[in-house]
Amino acid sequence: MNGNRFGRLFQVTTYGESHGDAMGVVVSGCPAGLELEAEDIQGDLDRRKPGQSMITTSRGEPDEVRIHSGLQDGYTTGTPLGMVIQNKDARSGKYEPFVTAPRPSHGDFTYSAKFGTRNWGGGGRSSARETVNWVAAGAVAKKILGEHGVELKAHVSQIGDIEAPDVSFEEMVEHSEDNEVRCGDPDVAERMRDRIDEYQQAGDSIGGAIEFEARGVPRGLGAPRFDSVSARLGQAMMSVPAATAFEFGLGREARQYTGSERNEDWEFDDDGDPVPVGNDHGGIQGGITTGQPIRGEVTLHAPTSIPKTQTTVDWETGEAKEIQVVGRHDPVLPPRGVPVVESMLALTLVDFLLLSGRANPDRMDDRPGEYDTDYHPRSPENVDT
Repeated sequence: MNGNRFGRLFQVTTYGESHGDAMGVVVSGCPAGLELEAEDIQGDLDRRKPGQSMITTSRGEPDEVRIHSGLQDGYTTGTPLGMVIQNKDARSGKYEPFVTAPRPSHGDFTYSAKFGTRNWGGGGRSSARETVNWVAAGAVAKKILGEHGVELKAHVSQIGDIEAPDVSFEEMVEHSEDNEVRCGDPDVAERMRDRIDEYQQAGDSIGGAIEFEARGVPRGLGAPRFDSVSARLGQAMMSVPAATAFEFGLGREARQYTGSERNEDWEFDDDGDPVPVGNDHGGIQGGITTGQPIRGEVTLHAPTSIPKTQTTVDWETGEAKEIQVVGRHDPVLPPRGVPVVESMLALTLVDFLLLSGRANPDRMDDRPGEYDTDYHPRSPENVDT
């Protein structure tokens, strides 16, 4: 099965199924000498984990990460980082009716059609449970970016027909983690919460959107065409389960603008460098970063696992039947999707940063404490004869 790896230099390979023994991720290409511990990763996993509020699935997963490789004395060694998150609360029994009767709008039938088999417990590999791996890897990427002055944040910008007004980066940081919806506008967050309750009580679900921003991204990252930042970022965001649209800058509103309205004049900044006036391009021009904030949005459809009665067919018996998808499922995805979107943004940007050569791939000489920087493995005294 392909499609389990993301990135060029900072490569992320994931494994695990929703109701399997564990989820896991291997990160290759992480620079040596990065100070790292499990707590650096756990914070983002706690933001994504199930059971954190009444508008998330009640599945009781602690999502505690264990780092099995790539660290020594609290610093990365440059070798692959191996991280594992155990599944503690898997219950596959409720999925047995759907072994040969696909749930509407899930990957049940398409996975079976492609591979001839599938892990049906909880959706197996197609479950959004898999994003726990992305968030673990993304936390490492965030730490690297932070050391190079890059900050990023996301928040829930829309639930159903309730849309937040423009929210600044500072408002995202200040307010989005203070409410269950993770919206940067506290007043709108309350209205969103009420709307989610309405759908949840009706046995239904609702979609929404997540807006993201990255600041401090250096100019000149990316390449034209297929390796543009916008193209690779689009791939990353459209990999998020339930994603149906990705936009940056003006996004779909650009269709309403004339060239003279959208075009941005140039001026000199305080350092004498040319900079665009405004940022309708979302920090990307010609597929390459301008140095301005990268800003965009991802749309997520409503969760497909709902308790309302639906119709399916059983490909083994040849009969149609009515079903109810019972179990523990989110009524809305964006609140838990915020750290997932942040992670895919971080993984994309750190890969471009490493490809540009601006992030030193070997930082061991900067490691504090007692460390012999004069040691060289090929020195005569260190060669085993």
